[in-house]
Amino acid sequence: MTDDSRPILGIGMVGYAFMGTAHSHGWRNARSFFDLPLAPRLAVLGGRQVERAHAVAERFGWEQVETDWRALINRDDIGLVDVCTPGDSHPEIAIAALEAGKHVLCEKPLANSVAEAEAMVEAAQAARDRGVRSMVGFTYRRVPAVKLAQTLVAQGRIGEIRHVRAQYLQDWLVDPQVPMSWRLEKDRAGSGSLGDIGAHIVDLTQFITGEQISGVSAMMETFGRQRPQPEPAAGTGSKLGGHVGDAESAELGEVTVDDAAVFLGRFTGGALATFEATRYATGRKNAIRIEINGSAGALAFDFEDMNVLHFYDADEESSSAGFRRILVTEPEHPYLEAWWPPGHLLGYEHGFTHQAVDLLTAIAEDRDPEPSFEDGLRVQKVLAAVERSATKDSAWTTV
Repeated sequence: MTDDSRPILGIGMVGYAFMGTAHSHGWRNARSFFDLPLAPRLAVLGGRQVERAHAVAERFGWEQVETDWRALINRDDIGLVDVCTPGDSHPEIAIAALEAGKHVLCEKPLANSVAEAEAMVEAAQAARDRGVRSMVGFTYRRVPAVKLAQTLVAQGRIGEIRHVRAQYLQDWLVDPQVPMSWRLEKDRAGSGSLGDIGAHIVDLTQFITGEQISGVSAMMETFGRQRPQPEPAAGTGSKLGGHVGDAESAELGEVTVDDAAVFLGRFTGGALATFEATRYATGRKNAIRIEINGSAGALAFDFEDMNVLHFYDADEESSSAGFRRILVTEPEHPYLEAWWPPGHLLGYEHGFTHQAVDLLTAIAEDRDPEPSFEDGLRVQKVLAAVERSATKDSAWTTV
């Protein structure tokens, strides 16, 4: 027990790089800003490179470091395993943790294939019968403006959904000297922009609309098929890619994933959809754009202005009608009561705090958190359909 008698839940996190630091920030701030039913204890950080793992552990307050994820899972002081590793290791770690009776938070996409995701769902369902919970980390659901959009749609404020437009635009691969990383290797990442960032907009649109994507017609492209290998020593290159070495003398590696994916889709309610995910959108750093048009209104969101939701009410008089800019910082807005006064903006990292809060609350209330592994599987099936369509001259492909 803590000093205030809340039960403690020991957290063991596997992975300490980009997502590991984001999750560490979330766990630390969840206990600092929110009145939680469980107190998360940053017990163990897992990582193969012991010096780097210790550096991250010291920065965020993780108590110990393990270099073997199996040893981490088997510890008696660990009640939840947070999986922040590349996609090829998600199934083995998550399934082992669930079978050991540990709650699991697993980064997205859930796995590298539908078959792997199905195995993870089966393990999650078996664990659920024993009171063990699991969740996949589609963190952008926890942006207050996105949650508000979902609420407005559920309330019928935009009516019948007719059009869905979604983009996730980055440009960190435009520079041909950005080095190879696991994100560019299919056997480790599963896919490129499609799974890395496209998975987010698939999940976001299904979450906001409450509907599923039923079919797709897709194109995919790899613009840069070779990249310099990173230097062995750690450096200060791309936060997503790795250290930039001497480009002229570096050995080249083969890029085996897509750089961009675009596809048409249809939702189960009949709405038409367009999706674009690319890491070659020159000038765009992390633009997640969602627009949904309905029979009674519309919504628009851009993550590069993440505290704002644009809402159009078709019932307003035409003389004054227009998209209304809602600054989502009021205490009655999702998650905002725990933070700052209105107008004091939140950032990227806050979604990870909200993710930790929602998961801890669900575990304490003995209910299944969302998004579930089943939600992750549904996204995986869309990604697989996109890949099948792209290899068949964009043929319409059922999810």
